[in-house]
Amino acid sequence: MGYTGNRFPNWQGNLFAGGLVSRDIRRLELNKSGEIINQEAIPIGQRVRDVRQSPDGFLYLLTDEGNGQLIRLEPPSNL
Repeated sequence: MGYTGNRFPNWQGNLFAGGLVSRDIRRLELNKSGEIINQEAIPIGQRVRDVRQSPDGFLYLLTDEGNGQLIRLEPPSNL
């Protein structure tokens, strides 16, 4: 999923993918040529099945643990 929202301005244009085995989401920063120049693992502690951006710019994660969850990521309040 490519991020285009404004809730996380530093992440605009970054790609996000869920990790089932790694139990995290991966943020991939790309250069203008589309090459990965940075990768960050954001620990979630659950198997992340899907990552989506909502129209209001928040990121939502869907997990597939026993009682799967829908998790909304929000920027820190000090941003």
